[in-house]
Order: sequence, then C-alpha cells, then structure tokens
Amino acid sequence: MALLAALALTAPTTRGTDFRIDGSRSHAEFGVRLLWLHTVSGRFATISGEVQLAPHELATVDARIQAASLTMDSARFRRDVLAPEFFDASHYPLIRFLSAPVPLARLTHGGALDGQLSLRGVTLPVRFELLPTRCSALTARGCRIEARALISRRAFGMTSYHATVSDQVQLGLLIALDRSPD
Repeated sequence: MALLAALALTAPTTRGTDFRIDGSRSHAEFGVRLLWLHTVSGRFATISGEVQLAPHELATVDARIQAASLTMDSARFRRDVLAPEFFDASHYPLIRFLSAPVPLARLTHGGALDGQLSLRGVTLPVRFELLPTRCSALTARGCRIEARALISRRAFGMTSYHATVSDQVQLGLLIALDRSPD
C-alpha cells in the first residue's frame, strides 16, 4: 500500500498522461519454441508510450514497440522473424498494447492486465499477467512494471512454419516509468 500511496502523492490531479515509458530503461521481449526443443528469443530495444491515471485510482497502459528494433543472437533468425511470414516489420513497423483501465494498485501488486494487442495489422484482446514490484515508487530508478503473456501466432496471421515453430509466443513487457514533463 505504501507504493500505491507514493505514486498517488506524486500523481497530478488532472486526467491525462501522467507517466511516460522511459525507453532507455524499458524493453519488450519474445520467445517461441523451435522444433519443440529450443526456444528462440529476441528483444525489442525501442519501446515508448505512457501510463495515464484516471479518477478512482485507475490507470491505462499504452505501450508502442518498434518491430525493427529487434535484436537476436542470430542475424539469420532476426531476418526470418522480421520477414513477412512473422512480424512483417516492413509493412507493420509498430506493435502496440493498449490496456483497459486497471486499478492502480494492480501495477504494483500484480494480477491480470487486459487490453488490446495490435500486431501485423490485427488487433485482438490479450491478457498479460503483471508481476508484483518491490519498489517504493514506480518512478524510482531501477523499478519496472513487468508483464507476461502467451499469444497465438496463428491468431495474428503468422501461419508459416506451423510444423517447426510453436503457435504459442511468449511476450514480455519490462517498463520503467518517468514523470511526464508538464
């Protein structure tokens, strides 16, 4: 409860963008099983967005990920993942998650984070699981909101290689916040 109180005390009383995602301390990541033996993973280095506070201690998370910012251990895998069969980054450069309003306490204590994920021109409902934080304030240096989800490749139009690549993709958001400039 102390973390919630610390965030509430620093939050402005007007509705609007109250916190921005600090791109230098935030990233998104994914993993998918290849041949059901090995997990191929990558990290999206460029993420931006904001957390808006609303009346009744509700918050909305809006995270935008640049698909081309993907880094992977293998240049060949990176090329394949950004190709039209997967993320199709040349046609769909932005991956976006917009949450439904969620109790502010859930950002610190953990729980479900429902919203809409837009990927490859398809927008579908997705549920992330928020992990609890151990910070005295969400804007403290080193504090991150961490959320994990499993999504279906097929649901987002990624139907190639169904015999060698799992349909389930692990998606993670690791978000650090800064106060929005006034």
